[in-house]
Amino acid sequence: MAIREIDLGRPNDNPPYWPTDFEFTDKESVKIIEEQHPEMTKEFRRIMWHQYETFCKKQRNYGKSNISIGTDLSTPEDIRLSLTGIWFRSNDKMQRWRQLVMNSIKDTVGEPVTDTFQDLSVYAIIAQLVQNGKWGK
Repeated sequence: MAIREIDLGRPNDNPPYWPTDFEFTDKESVKIIEEQHPEMTKEFRRIMWHQYETFCKKQRNYGKSNISIGTDLSTPEDIRLSLTGIWFRSNDKMQRWRQLVMNSIKDTVGEPVTDTFQDLSVYAIIAQLVQNGKWGK
């Protein structure tokens, strides 16, 4: 799939941020907020793109079975098992966040708290992929 920028008055950033099959449902709000907060919205897009790239790299390493837990996700029970696994992974990240940020515990494994934030964000999207029947397809 080719990637292109949707014209909302933004410069043609590299890498581009929106796939060709993506259409905003509220272009006016996007344009207004991007005009009001150009640095914030550009950084948001940069973070999303970085997370997407990291997601692709990890899926290349792990494959789809780490989330589907060896099932084909064809039954409600398979989906529930997968979502439960995602919940456990997310809970691990939340506990790490609590330790590092709320309890001010020093990191001893060399994983920045930013990695925790990114992992939580990606797990939330993965859960939606599973729930929407798109995981591994």
